[in-house]
Amino acid sequence: MNWSMFSIYLRGLLIGITIAAPVGPVGLLCIRRTLVKGKLSGLVSGLGAASADSVYGIVAGFGFTFISKFLITQKSCLSILGALFLCVLGIKAFQSKPVESEIRTFKKGLSGDYFSTFLITITNPMTILSFTAVFASLGLSTTGEDYASAISLVAGVFSGSSLWWLTLSQSIALFKRFIGDQILIWINRISGLTILIIGVMVLVTN
Repeated sequence: MNWSMFSIYLRGLLIGITIAAPVGPVGLLCIRRTLVKGKLSGLVSGLGAASADSVYGIVAGFGFTFISKFLITQKSCLSILGALFLCVLGIKAFQSKPVESEIRTFKKGLSGDYFSTFLITITNPMTILSFTAVFASLGLSTTGEDYASAISLVAGVFSGSSLWWLTLSQSIALFKRFIGDQILIWINRISGLTILIIGVMVLVTN
């Protein structure tokens, strides 16, 4: 990889961190899962979001305008789907108990954590506008012809997003030893209620 490609990769990494950093439903899920299920669950949840970010990065980076236009025209349907899923996750989080969550994690594996955050992120088509705007402002927009630059860009986005979720899950995990089951129950209730409210608000505004 020459310096030009590495420079594009670094800018993609910065974009990935910038897109992932704001705390929303996915951030709340990752924090809750890290505290209740462990840092691996929180990290895998974050990687689900990072994968979805990368999909949108591919659409924007390779100039797939027909896909981005389709996603935007289907914004309401996708938003409703994501909102309903948020409501389900919020209710489940509110009702779950720490011990039950840990047992469920070992029984079902981590695939559910990954795909749940992937679905939440991928059903937010406005993310494509964020990527397109950031790419354009940095002069990184492509028309699909410069594949090497686009690949470096998307790789950077995934790396940056993954780095953020790794840092978040590792940092939150440090506090788990100081938190008892009673506090974890309240964390479940507060985070679950917050996620449910966000889901309901999205439904009401669509």
